Amino acid sequence: MADPIHQFEIHKIFSLGHIGSQEIAFTNSSAYMFGAVAIVSVLMLAGSAGRRLVPNRFQSVAELSFEFVSNTVRSSIGEEGMKFFPFVFSLFMFILTANLIGIIPYTFTVTSHLIVAVALAMMVFLTVLLYGLYKNGFGFFKLFVPHGIPIYILPLVTVIEVISFLSRPVSHSVRLFANMLAGHITLKVFAGFVTSLSALGAIGVFGSVLPLAMTTALTALELLVAFLQAYVFTILTCIYLNDALHPGH
Repeated sequence: MADPIHQFEIHKIFSLGHIGSQEIAFTNSSAYMFGAVAIVSVLMLAGSAGRRLVPNRFQSVAELSFEFVSNTVRSSIGEEGMKFFPFVFSLFMFILTANLIGIIPYTFTVTSHLIVAVALAMMVFLTVLLYGLYKNGFGFFKLFVPHGIPIYILPLVTVIEVISFLSRPVSHSVRLFANMLAGHITLKVFAGFVTSLSALGAIGVFGSVLPLAMTTALTALELLVAFLQAYVFTILTCIYLNDALHPGH
């Protein structure tokens, strides 16, 4: 049976140079990230070019994506949060596209790598922190002092709130990384059962029916997970950005 971890290996395509003794390389992960950005760019450009009263497929997908994310931002942050719409929309479309690409056999899932998920989560965390301080000054720290807390437990609650805030990049990234990693490993294991049992002849072919059915069902489930994980990452981003706009609320 093929190694289910093999699909996550990063391979160098070509070298970009060195910084000291550290080589900077363009890898398969880099290629798929560029590919995801290119697909989103082509989709949005094709969808917004020559707008029709009766939209074509590209325009329909672009408009549905736009409306879905804009409604999510408005419901989570309010109209004031629409200033972050380009940022939130870019995150949603990149993660969703990268997740969907990874479901195609023999491709690569960049969001199953912790470093990619951490980079996206840190980008959100730093945006919240820097914009929160820029907009609210020291008032941003009201985020760590919830209203209505009795004074005698306020220090404990404040410490818990600070730890919770600092751990956001961890939970934000691990949720995306772990779900994509686990799903693809499970798919690979069941697909390996199908291949191995089919090699045993007629009995093996009969025995591979259940793993094949499970692989098909899991692939459908992974399509749902691909969307849900992009949505969960997006809605959490909106919730965190709301803290930057309205600390202490």
